[in-house]
Amino acid sequence: MLYKHSMLLLALGITFSTPSHAGSDWWNKGIEYIKDAQAASKVPEPSETAEKGSTSTTTASFTSTELEKAFRQALNIGAENVVSQLGVTDGFNLDPKIHINLPSSLQNVDRILSRFGYGNLTKELELKLNRAAEEATPQAKALFIESIKQMTFNDVEKIYNGGQDSATQYLKSKTEDKIREKMAPIVAGKLQEVGAIQLYDKMMAQYMSYPLVPNISANLQEHVLDKSVDGIFYYLAEEEKAIRQDPVKQTTELLKKVFQQ
Repeated sequence: MLYKHSMLLLALGITFSTPSHAGSDWWNKGIEYIKDAQAASKVPEPSETAEKGSTSTTTASFTSTELEKAFRQALNIGAENVVSQLGVTDGFNLDPKIHINLPSSLQNVDRILSRFGYGNLTKELELKLNRAAEEATPQAKALFIESIKQMTFNDVEKIYNGGQDSATQYLKSKTEDKIREKMAPIVAGKLQEVGAIQLYDKMMAQYMSYPLVPNISANLQEHVLDKSVDGIFYYLAEEEKAIRQDPVKQTTELLKKVFQQ
């Protein structure tokens, strides 16, 4: 239990520091908290009381169960924040970090059409690709929540031994294929709904009307699906990093109870 909950402290992003060690004592401090939590829930044996006297234990203000719940809660909040951020109008479109550009195969189409005054077609198509991603993103939320519920001790151990995005990588390994499967028909439907497919056909007809241009095609559904999933996990990693480093991320009473010690 001590090893398990020490790992949970790191995954939650709790950092401890002292003036003399500049943050290097967080591990020992974390162990002290876990010992306190264990001691608070343990009835000491008579021999222990006799040996240690009145200074035998200190009472922690949170339990081991609360600590584990806080870990799962932090991941749930991170997933909720990402879906809320991206699954709205301009969540992808106005974010330069995850904005979905035209597929690379259509870059030449864009150049040709822009030269002849039809660049508005490719710009509009690009906007519609982002709109499809924004409307499909909320489908990921339930999958994240379910995967977080199913986390095991071995999963937590891998997160502990991993890097700053290890929780994100865990969720990615558990959910990416399911997210793609669930989002694929949504993306396809949204591409139709927002008019991207119709616009693509119109754009390609205009492009092919010019002499000597090479025949080009693109799979819009796969492109939007790939970029949507990339964007979701990019921001999950950013949320995880913030949870690990920023006490301001303690947005619930349970997180405050665990973190503000």
